[in-house]
Amino acid sequence: MSTRRPVWALEVLIVGLAVHNLVMAELWKAGVRGAALSTVAAWKDVLLLVALVLVVRAGGLRRPETVVDWLALLFAALVIVYGVLPQSWLGGGATHRGVLYAARHDLLPVAAYFLGRGLQLTERERGRLCKTALLTAAFVALYGLIDVYAVPLSWWRHSGAPGWFQDQLGLRYRGLSGLPENFVYNAGGGNVFRRLTSTFLSPLATAYMLVVAMFFIPPRARWGVPLGVLLFAALLWTHTRAGLLALVIGLVVLALTQRRWRLVIVAAVVTAIGLAFVKGYTHFGPRTHFTASELRYQEHHAATSGAGSNDATSANDSSTKEHLSSLRDGLRTVFHHPWGYGLGNAGVTAARTHVQVKAGESTYTELGVEVGLVGALAFVAWTLLLLWDTLARVRWIGAALAAVLFLGLQTDIIGVPWIAVVVFALAGDAVSPRRVTPVLHARAS
Repeated sequence: MSTRRPVWALEVLIVGLAVHNLVMAELWKAGVRGAALSTVAAWKDVLLLVALVLVVRAGGLRRPETVVDWLALLFAALVIVYGVLPQSWLGGGATHRGVLYAARHDLLPVAAYFLGRGLQLTERERGRLCKTALLTAAFVALYGLIDVYAVPLSWWRHSGAPGWFQDQLGLRYRGLSGLPENFVYNAGGGNVFRRLTSTFLSPLATAYMLVVAMFFIPPRARWGVPLGVLLFAALLWTHTRAGLLALVIGLVVLALTQRRWRLVIVAAVVTAIGLAFVKGYTHFGPRTHFTASELRYQEHHAATSGAGSNDATSANDSSTKEHLSSLRDGLRTVFHHPWGYGLGNAGVTAARTHVQVKAGESTYTELGVEVGLVGALAFVAWTLLLLWDTLARVRWIGAALAAVLFLGLQTDIIGVPWIAVVVFALAGDAVSPRRVTPVLHARAS
């Protein structure tokens, strides 16, 4: 274990961030709450900061060396500037706590990127990190598949999860006894089905982690096919269409860059299986039920929000309509207020601190609201150039990054710490100027 090049810190983050929500929920249930639990929950931020300090002291990071570095620093500088500007100047209403939360949220991928840049990983170290990520993903998948059938929703209603989300994080979920509403798939007509949430306590975060991990599987490993089947099965049971589409896009990107046309066939098979699974989920998915109070809320919500199709494969279903509406509203807000409202006025951060949410879900519209159109464009320019360089050097990491950037269109993808840390750290290592030759198959076999 080296303190000069803390590769071990990234390994701890890969495992720890995957189980963070489950552990925090159980600690809340055990009575660790308030400031004490917030202190424990900050372990990930402290570890990342300590790792960065160690990298700098070891000389792994001296000065910006590439355009990608400078764009990352430009975006980070804009975040800091918008964090110190008075909210009254910008028309925002965020609290000081909200500004701090938003700064941590926005700067996390930048910090992870520079950590990866400074670690100067060897091929063996990168292979070990990928093995750690794959073992973690296998555990998340297996745990989730068992949980979704073996653990009833009533257990989760009385677990520490509602308290962790509501009392500790300040997220008010009313439709499922304090649990996030997306714990289940509501097919209408009283037909309710569990979705795989696993240790993330979220079908979306779990799905996104599984998508990324599938690009880490070595193409020639004997255990690659069974592991891929396990991860893909878990992804299907999350019932997350965006995750399936992101996997297809990543496979197509990888096929084009590596000229492996068999991957296009794999992408077509994934598409066909995904559509069939989503279409038929109500026939074999794990059925559950709303309580009487939850059912009253669901009926009231449906009556006031307007009904959409209950067909999950339809472009007119309620979830798709909500995502598209949120994206349109967010874009409209950014273009009508291009100088931004300041940190803490968008997404989960605004919801947690109980201020008006100016934009939600999409990473790009949330950043446009917080750091203005210029800040959002700086982030887009940084990540697109990072994607271009990564695809030229370590293509499987580039494919994972492409899937992540696509997901950012309809979800706050950098708000999933596992994604923000693991993907951006590996991408940072991939584009290090010290890497003279492209590395195409650095995964452990």
